[in-house]
Amino acid sequence: MNEKKTVALALSYDTPRAPRVVASGHGLVGQKIIEAAEAHGVPIEKNAVLAEALSNIELETEIPDRLYGAVAEILAFVLRTAEAPAPVE
Repeated sequence: MNEKKTVALALSYDTPRAPRVVASGHGLVGQKIIEAAEAHGVPIEKNAVLAEALSNIELETEIPDRLYGAVAEILAFVLRTAEAPAPVE
């Protein structure tokens, strides 16, 4: 059976420079990254193609210019998620 491995990473965007890859992993490590994000309320965007491209970048390295557009879409998602009103129960 050929199972797909989980690929996950975390980006940090806390400077006026480009976002940086601060965590990256496949399989069990990828799953642990997802679990940590969920536990801390970090928004998660599923984009396997972008995750695979970013997973090849060395940790603490800024993302390359060619991926700015795709990462900008992720950052916009995160901002929309953070600004969304909480659901009424």
